Amino acid sequence: MKPTEGRRRVIIEDIQPQIDAGRHPAKRVLGDTVTITAAIFSDGHDHVAARLLFRHESQKKWHTAPFTALPNDIWSATFTVDKLGPWRFTLEAWVDHFDTWVSDLDKRLAAQSGIAPQTRQPEPTQQVGPQDIPLALRIGANHLDAAAARAKGAGATKLKAAAAELRTQADANLPFYLSPITPALIALVAKYPDLSNATKYPVELPLWVDRERARFSAWYELFPRSASAVPGQHGTLKDVATRLPEIAAMGFDIVYMPPIHPIGVAFRKGPNNSVTAAPGDEGSPWAIGSPEGGHTAIHPKLGTLADFDALVAAAADQNLELALDIAFQCSPDHPWVKEHPDWFTHRPDGTIQYAENPPKKYQDIYPLNFESPDWRGLWDALYGVFKFWIDRGVRVFRVDNPHTKALPFWEWCIAEVHSHTPEAIFLAEAFTRPHVMYSLAKAGYTQSYTYFTWRTTKPELQAYFEEICNPPVADFFRPNLWPNTPDILHEQLQISDPAARHAIFQQRVILAATLSSNYGIYGPAYELLEWRPAKPTPGKTGSEEYLDSEKYQIRTWDRSSPDSIAPLLTVLNEVRRANPALQRNENLVFHPCDNPNILFYSKSTAADLDSADADTNTILIAINLDPWAEHAATVDLQLDKLGLPWKGFFEVEDLLTGAIYTWRDQWNYVALKPSTAAHIFRIIR
Repeated sequence: MKPTEGRRRVIIEDIQPQIDAGRHPAKRVLGDTVTITAAIFSDGHDHVAARLLFRHESQKKWHTAPFTALPNDIWSATFTVDKLGPWRFTLEAWVDHFDTWVSDLDKRLAAQSGIAPQTRQPEPTQQVGPQDIPLALRIGANHLDAAAARAKGAGATKLKAAAAELRTQADANLPFYLSPITPALIALVAKYPDLSNATKYPVELPLWVDRERARFSAWYELFPRSASAVPGQHGTLKDVATRLPEIAAMGFDIVYMPPIHPIGVAFRKGPNNSVTAAPGDEGSPWAIGSPEGGHTAIHPKLGTLADFDALVAAAADQNLELALDIAFQCSPDHPWVKEHPDWFTHRPDGTIQYAENPPKKYQDIYPLNFESPDWRGLWDALYGVFKFWIDRGVRVFRVDNPHTKALPFWEWCIAEVHSHTPEAIFLAEAFTRPHVMYSLAKAGYTQSYTYFTWRTTKPELQAYFEEICNPPVADFFRPNLWPNTPDILHEQLQISDPAARHAIFQQRVILAATLSSNYGIYGPAYELLEWRPAKPTPGKTGSEEYLDSEKYQIRTWDRSSPDSIAPLLTVLNEVRRANPALQRNENLVFHPCDNPNILFYSKSTAADLDSADADTNTILIAINLDPWAEHAATVDLQLDKLGLPWKGFFEVEDLLTGAIYTWRDQWNYVALKPSTAAHIFRIIR
């Protein structure tokens, strides 16, 4: 290897955060203080210095921030992101000859007086004897002259004067010397570093900044077809608008609707996914496209584009955002089938390949072929779908099965959208392999569905959330937890016993809402405790499909049912909004307890709990994972992780009931009946 500049002696390694060596951006939220760490070191005993360079991509000028040394050659610097979209940062480090000289001078002065160097400026009465001090002072004067040459104006003048003062002291040949170096002089020299032999990290690392909704949100999914107040009557977008105040009152932020486009007739599915539809059957909203239009059209039974625009405005009036489902697939009746046959896979008999996941068959859906010769035209058309709805005011998209589409497409498409709409949020419905799920997040997806639905035991929950709530995963992946979806009625929820069913539905939604700052439910099925599977099997669950699923038919829901847990959801969302500790994920800490059926964890706003004060918001959550029985446990609060002294009394308030308890010291007792499901405690400081 041919050397380029042998005088650059500083090494820069292990910069964090970075994703795949800078291939993808780490993610933060507007207003965040971003901490950058790196290993920075050089040979020998010379001191090093470093600075962070950062800028929004719309800016040409770099801003700088100094690095501070931590133990073991690790350095840290921070900056605040004040603009949405793409940022860049890199590092520059150099041998700091002046700081090395100051340190050596301190040692010389201390050696002359026989004391160890405590500070860089001895007491005025302290006398020290000479030990090559005059020569050292002249070397220091040379450093100050060099700094003066790099400085301008008053800074240069002060540095020249300081250099002259050092030479005056050196020429005086005194028997004892006082330190001439002040903190102000050190700070002045640091403003004009010698970068002639600085090492600059060769890569500008990316950072993406989202709006706050990306980090903290509560989603409510509903089918517009079932929104009518008249039983059995097809709902409309206007009917959805009448439901918005109720959803807002429950404390949700985002209302998400499955596809609202025309539904194909060919191979239409009947109730409970039957392969034949009777006259009047509505079909699946995910079989998109008919002569009335495709992905940029509204199902005629739902209304018009004008009705849609009114719904967007009505949601904004309730401080809600409207999320659309983007499902890139087509019914056999979609206009693209005739207009762009190359966008689909053709079988040897000339027919188009329908969607299959053997033994499941979806004859009413044609998947798109991302290896089409006209892949460029396909990409442009799909991007155009997002652009169409963005132009109508949509900023939040839930994307159906993105892992079945080309990953390079998503990286390009999301970047195109973000280039003009950086506030757009993309939720990946990707129940797939971890590397694929994480790749979608790296490609630009803001949030993602998770494996939470299938993590039911204490060890499973703790291991999974320790993985996804800590770096490196947490730097690019934001979990959104759903205890149910129209596709997934987990066996845990398939309980016929009313009391146990009530307990498990409470348990799972409290877990979702407190383990993650982003969560959602498919309603009204969830708050009404819908539990009936499509194909029950004696002794075990035979299906995760709902019986009489809204995916294939209209449902009428009795939202006034006394069994509804809507009041719990309302309180839960109020608790989340009132407690900043529940609005992020990287602060999740699991605490040991002696019962495998009790999961205990905390979240706190204090980054450094050693300095936690009265304004620190700390939440403790205890969950009974058994819907059938009461359980109790002794919990190790690990008080250092809560910013509390190891000995003493303190109070906690149960935010679900208002009850206040007095606790003391490290170990405390909790007990939970199934009907209670959980405690959400706030430490009263």
